[in-house]
Formats: sequence, C-alpha cells, structure tokens
Amino acid sequence: MTREALPAFKYFRDPLGVGVIQESDAVCLCCAQTRGYVYTGPVYAIEELDDQLCPWCIADGSAARRFDATFVDELGVGGYGSWEPVADEVKVELTTQTPCFVAWQSEQWWTHCGDAAVFVDYAGKDELLRYGDALIQRLKNDVGIDDEQWNLVFQAMRKNGSVIAYVFQCRHCGEYGGYWDCD
Repeated sequence: MTREALPAFKYFRDPLGVGVIQESDAVCLCCAQTRGYVYTGPVYAIEELDDQLCPWCIADGSAARRFDATFVDELGVGGYGSWEPVADEVKVELTTQTPCFVAWQSEQWWTHCGDAAVFVDYAGKDELLRYGDALIQRLKNDVGIDDEQWNLVFQAMRKNGSVIAYVFQCRHCGEYGGYWDCD
C-alpha cells in the first residue's frame, strides 16, 4: 500500500513522531478509506471512535462534523497559570481540526501571543535541559511551587515516565512553554 503524505496541522508539529498518528491498514469510519494511517489520540464523542479515524478527516473537520467530535478539550485551552485567552476561532480549529497528545490528566493547551501554541513533544528532565532555562522556569512558575518542591519534581521527570512535561512552541515569537503532569 502506498501511503499518502500526512496533512499538516497548524497546532501540532509531528503527531506521527509523538505517536498519536500511527501507520495502519484500518478503514476510516468517516471517509471509509484505507489511507495508511490512523489517529490514536483522544476523541470526545458519543460514538466510540478510538483508532478509527484518519488524519485527513481530522484536518478537514469532517470527522468533527460527522460525529460531533472534538479532539482537544476546549476547557484546557489557555487560562492556566500565566497563559493567555485566545479567540473562539482558534479554539474551534484546535478542538475540531487538530489531533491531541495523550496526557496523564486532562490535557491543557499552552497559549502565547494571543494564539494557541504548537505542541512539540513530551519531555523529561534531560529534554528540558536541552530546551533551556526559560522553559524550565516557566514550568516551575506557572504552578507556583517553591524551589525544594520543584527540584523533587524536576529530578523525577522522564519523557516516558510518571512525571512528564508537555512542550509547546509559540507560533509567533518562538518561545517555549507548556506544563508538567504526573500519573
């Protein structure tokens, strides 16, 4: 089977690399096509749609329209810590035409410069050190914990572990932000 090039998502850099889109011979429940990939991330709908939608039906909004589905929880967009509110049209694109990463708790979507940011990847301590001090300070400050508590959390962070960071990048200024979570 020849696989099509995946659609680009404005707010998600590499859903295949992150693992929420996977190679598959599944038939999409929305378009009834086998396109070589299936979405494996969160879906909020009345019908059970897990692992049954292709990325193209998410990108063009047809899955959201057909199944009254969303992929990102609107309540998690902006408004957390120092995050900025965003326009309703940004929330609509994010919730109905953007795949979502998998989080331990309800996902949050970092906002900056009046827009939703691009989800980059999961990160642990080692990855965060490569992103730099500005991101590390932002993660610490947004939850308002002291240095001693932060050091315990930071030392426990692993990319595939029980304490993890979710890294985003602002589409406008390039700054990194996000949040951390644990199981």
